Amino acid sequence: MSMDSSMEGFKKFAGQAGTFFTRARQYTEEKLGSAEKTELDAHFDNLQQRSDRTKLWTERIVKNTEAVLQPNPNLRLEDMVNQKLERKPRERNTNVEALGYSMVDAGNELGPGTQYGAALVQCGQTQIKLGQIEREYMQASVNNFVNPLNSFLDGDMKTIMKERKLLENKRLDLDACKSKLRKAKSMEAQKTAESELRIAQSEFDRQYEITKLLLEGVTSAHSTHLSRLQDYIEAQQVYYAQCQQALAELQRSMGNIPGSLGSIRPPNATNPSAPAATDFPEDPSRPSSGIRKAKVLYDYEASDTSELSLLADEVINVYSLPGMDSDWMMAEKSGQRGKVPTAYIELV
Repeated sequence: MSMDSSMEGFKKFAGQAGTFFTRARQYTEEKLGSAEKTELDAHFDNLQQRSDRTKLWTERIVKNTEAVLQPNPNLRLEDMVNQKLERKPRERNTNVEALGYSMVDAGNELGPGTQYGAALVQCGQTQIKLGQIEREYMQASVNNFVNPLNSFLDGDMKTIMKERKLLENKRLDLDACKSKLRKAKSMEAQKTAESELRIAQSEFDRQYEITKLLLEGVTSAHSTHLSRLQDYIEAQQVYYAQCQQALAELQRSMGNIPGSLGSIRPPNATNPSAPAATDFPEDPSRPSSGIRKAKVLYDYEASDTSELSLLADEVINVYSLPGMDSDWMMAEKSGQRGKVPTAYIELV
């Protein structure tokens, strides 16, 4: 490296250090009240305040949306690191999917031919489906809502903050030149100060216009964010509609399990221990009299479609048919009919 280039680098460094020192002194004197400060107009101040509010609330909305989509803070951190490093995120099951796989495994282990086992398998398959629906909802929300807002914060908002910082530096330079001019005593010093002031004023005015244009652009960012918010609401609507449809299909399929309790009880169901006043399909073998009530003593799983599953403490209707084995009785409950072992019930 030549001597000339070394000297040039040293002068540049010394100039930067001098500028920094001048700004620091001007800032300190302003805080102490011993130096004047150029005030920006009210409209510009309003633009800055709106920019600050936009940054604050966009950051909070992004943070809370991410917490909704991924409640686990450790997994959120892992996803953030992968995104920063541009690595593919690790595939993982959602909590609903994990529950679904456990239900399916449990149902197969306990016996898919039993009422409980079959119900577990069906519920588990639906939970897995709900998990897949949830995954699609999360992906749509991230792509159409979270990522665009993060892009705004990392792009436009960072540019605005950078230009505002430059404007503040130019403002400090301008006020330092004004102070220097006021303190100048000789004609030569005044001319030098006036020249520096003109340059500082020109640079300040230019930076002011640049920053103002960027701040005014926040309005268009709000319009974009509104469009993204509508995308997020649409993703939620699709998600909950698909979940409702999947659960309605599960409710219907569980009602078709042989010997099951029928469809899932509605919220306004009456006392479950009382026999339901349901109109049973016409059955010529059903007697018109001799129907009694019985209390179920123990749980019972139906072994085939001719039997009826029971839950302890239920109250059911029972009756006997001609030629029927004395160890069995016909039972009715909740729109279902089938034979049950007499050892599991007690007439009341």
